[in-house]
Amino acid sequence: MTSIGASSGMVDWNLAVATATRLVRPGPEVSRDEARAVVAELRRHARASEEHVRGFTGLATDAVHDTPVLVVDRPGWIRANVAGFRELLKPLLGRMEERRGTTPGGAVLGAVGGKVTGVEVGMLLSFLSSRVLGQYETFAPASRELPAGSPGGGRLLLVAPNIVHVERELDVEPHDFRLWVCLHEETHRTQFTAVPWLRDHLEGEIQSFLEQTDVDPTTVLERLREAAQSLAGGRPEGEAEDGGRSLVELVQTPAQREILARLTAVMSLLEGHADFVMDGVGPAVVPTVGEIREKFQQRRAKGASRLDLALRRLLGLDAKLRQYRDGERFVRAVVEQCGMDGFNRVWTSPNTLPTKAEIAKPADWIARVHRRPEA
Repeated sequence: MTSIGASSGMVDWNLAVATATRLVRPGPEVSRDEARAVVAELRRHARASEEHVRGFTGLATDAVHDTPVLVVDRPGWIRANVAGFRELLKPLLGRMEERRGTTPGGAVLGAVGGKVTGVEVGMLLSFLSSRVLGQYETFAPASRELPAGSPGGGRLLLVAPNIVHVERELDVEPHDFRLWVCLHEETHRTQFTAVPWLRDHLEGEIQSFLEQTDVDPTTVLERLREAAQSLAGGRPEGEAEDGGRSLVELVQTPAQREILARLTAVMSLLEGHADFVMDGVGPAVVPTVGEIREKFQQRRAKGASRLDLALRRLLGLDAKLRQYRDGERFVRAVVEQCGMDGFNRVWTSPNTLPTKAEIAKPADWIARVHRRPEA
């Protein structure tokens, strides 16, 4: 296993990877020949999706060909995301490390805290790794295991065992489902490669959010411990059936709330745009798209179990489900009013991104972006 980086500090990242890969559930049973065929087909669909997505959206880029498609298993997804988290969280964890030194009992926390947190992060990642179908990962540094496109990095991850698991669970046509998934994820790759400033803008917003964080390290550890206890089937004493805040809500200051509103709007746009493109392209290239969409929406809405619902709330994943719905409505409304070219003005600069309020009221975005005099 490739080292993710230093194992000292607030989080033992290597232990997080080791824990997650040890606890992750095995994927569906497939023969070696079937596994090879799935990987090959996903690569073909990813290549085909490039033309479908660019043709539908009008977003053209040469850089997309330099951005690798990595068909991974669950441990591969875990390693990629740990590498990305470690990079993004450096500023926050550095400040928490400094504060820990002045906290009563900090020496004890220093001795065991990194390993405890590494185990707990690993438990959460093991849970999530069996649920993600694909992801455009843009923050992890390029490495031999995680090659990245240029400029700006990034790679498209397709999690083969999860795709096979869901297509079997939904009882849909496998070849159609695999292409349908690739259309969604390829849209994300196109967004980042066709809009060169998008990655840096997102990273800047996330770093600004983290710079505003002022929270005691033990409080973060308590939230992680609650999540780990949920995975083990326990519940912190005194917690109400629907109580508890998400990890995102925990670290909000007034300044962070403003940043989070902007991030929520951007993520709603990106997710909604991917759903819109997937539905727009789908009927022409995915014969059973109607059945797939209906079954997948039902699965997405209800979650797998009471445990799944509890963890979705804690990790803020319910907000992600709303992003799909709200963002898709925004994109659809703007395209209907302004056409695809008119919608694509959203990618002009950070100033033309919709606000959280405009996601809910697309007409306000249209009024602001399309009716003002050109500079």
